[in-house]
Amino acid sequence: MTILELVTRSRSYRRFHQNQAISMQQLKSLVELARLSPSARNLQPLKFILSHEARKNADIFSCLAWAGYLKDWPGPEEGERPAGYIIVLGDTSLTKDFGCDHGIAAQSILLGAVQMGLGGCMLSNIQRDRLRGLLKIPEQYQILLAIALGAPKEQVVITAAKDGDITYWRDADKVHHVPKRPLDEIILEI
Repeated sequence: MTILELVTRSRSYRRFHQNQAISMQQLKSLVELARLSPSARNLQPLKFILSHEARKNADIFSCLAWAGYLKDWPGPEEGERPAGYIIVLGDTSLTKDFGCDHGIAAQSILLGAVQMGLGGCMLSNIQRDRLRGLLKIPEQYQILLAIALGAPKEQVVITAAKDGDITYWRDADKVHHVPKRPLDEIILEI
């Protein structure tokens, strides 16, 4: 797969085949991609919590908010929830400023997921205090992102943004449409 194909297929999937398990080895392989990714000042301040067990997945799921533009959708139903998660943490004993490290790491993880035939969704709308309590995350770690992973159960397509509207939406067949601005609109001729 070319990098263009990987990036194009790496969408924010929000419905999964929950019964298709993800192994701990798959999760570790994805974190290996994050580990090898660039890090500001090479501090490597990120830590990761991996989950592929039903109980822990349910705890994580209960702390997440899904798809802000889909106001009438509370998130995936039982049977369509992620089969695994990677929680991205920042180790405050190494730095207080994580810059864009977690974004770089998450993109590497999501591209690797696509190559494995999986899909994922980066979530930052997290009930952090609740998640910290449920997973017993020490205070030295700042909760930065949750990455939901699984075998996609939905089709996500890129469409052209119309009149600047970038609001994603679902059609009657539950196909998820993600409007993207045209290239000539995002490159400034200065």
